[in-house]
Amino acid sequence: MEIVQINTQITITFIAYSVLMLCIGLYFYKQNKNAEDYFLGSRSMGPVISALSAGSSDMSAWLLMGLPGALYVSGFIDSYIAIGLTIGALLNWLFVAKRLRIYTSAVSNSLTIPDYFETRFDDDTHILRVICAIVILIFFTFYVSSGLVSGAKLFESTFGIQYDYALTAGTIIIVAYTFLGGYKAVCWTDMIQGLLMLFALIAVPIAMLYHLGGFNEAIDVIASIKPEALSMGEGVGIISIISALAWGLGYFGQPHILVRFMSIKSTKDIPYATIIGIGWMAICLICACLIGVLGIAYVYKFNLSLQDPEKIFIVMSQLLFNPWVAGILLSAILAAIMSTASSQLLVSSSTIAEDFYKKIFKTDAPNIVVLRLGKVGVLLVAIIAFLISSDPSSSVLSIVAYAWAGFGASFGSVMLFSLFWIRMTRIGAICGMITGAVTVLLWKNFANSQMYEIVPGFIAASIVIIIASLLTQVRPGTKEAYNKMLKELQ
Repeated sequence: MEIVQINTQITITFIAYSVLMLCIGLYFYKQNKNAEDYFLGSRSMGPVISALSAGSSDMSAWLLMGLPGALYVSGFIDSYIAIGLTIGALLNWLFVAKRLRIYTSAVSNSLTIPDYFETRFDDDTHILRVICAIVILIFFTFYVSSGLVSGAKLFESTFGIQYDYALTAGTIIIVAYTFLGGYKAVCWTDMIQGLLMLFALIAVPIAMLYHLGGFNEAIDVIASIKPEALSMGEGVGIISIISALAWGLGYFGQPHILVRFMSIKSTKDIPYATIIGIGWMAICLICACLIGVLGIAYVYKFNLSLQDPEKIFIVMSQLLFNPWVAGILLSAILAAIMSTASSQLLVSSSTIAEDFYKKIFKTDAPNIVVLRLGKVGVLLVAIIAFLISSDPSSSVLSIVAYAWAGFGASFGSVMLFSLFWIRMTRIGAICGMITGAVTVLLWKNFANSQMYEIVPGFIAASIVIIIASLLTQVRPGTKEAYNKMLKELQ
């Protein structure tokens, strides 16, 4: 009887949360008059919404499942991932945000990342746009599938339903409010979800420490059963540390994060957004790492069975809190899933509608047609991601790592050079993007190395960009546009 009651209370909380998110989507439904409304929210997002939206759409469910699970297995050594991400996110806000915002508004009215690249390099052949669109659709489909896997594991563990049914339920919720609301709905729900994630990540390790008898007691337990978990480097190779820190390189190429820079209301808001975003991120990452490591002590001390390490947050939420609070905490996972997957679905749909249809096939397409096609794009990408997610043994962290590396290597290098090197050419961008994506794919599937694929991918792309650019000519209008951006920076 007690288990049924707990499930009933958690179910009520989940339903209430999902209804709230859908209501936000419905509220913004009638506000989407054109493609810029749907894909960029008319560039009207303030610093708080922009910062929390960038953070929550970035972190996804891997923050509450993948990262704690990794530290539960390996210990503090995997906290280098958190360190690398924090550094990368900070550099992204400091050096990329302002330049990208200026170029995509003051210099050119770009709604998508492929839009920006095509304008920046004056590519009238649309080759760069097509390559961008292909990379986005490939890696975002995998990225979205990681969110659907997280949702399925959440519903499976919480309600005891089969994986297939859990996957279907999570997909429907995510797609529904993205389909209805567009960018504004995604950003406003991201802000709510970011605050909920922050609350959950702070509450769970505090409760764990209370039941373990304090931090020192927890450390003593870990030291007695798994001392290597407390080490940040002993017995660990330099390649593993570099690979973990290299996660930070991925930030420069994530379209769902970069689009937040494009939509912020004013460049004057960027410093405030940076402080809010990095502060939120640092607290969340520290707490997520603590949940994983403290989980080692808790599982041993209370003789628990944990078959899937990525469910440590779910188990702790159910054990340490009453059902109503547990429902709120578990809703944070749903929040993380929804915030990231919806952002990625939106970018993917804009790629189909704006970058393929309007800019290549039907340049005079009415806004309403582009808007509708964008919503169809949400459904198409979601269906493919759903099929990829059908394997219940899928690892959230491994799927995220693959997609993260793909974007970081292919887009990240091109983005940085495009914003800081006036001599970069269209051919350099094309060759660099292809090189980054192909290197990640080959390294991941064929290289017998522990090095994270983003490292060779980013380096190879950067070298090719420099060589190809020096061997080719800069197009006439690109220097003028670049200098206009520099003037706006002053």
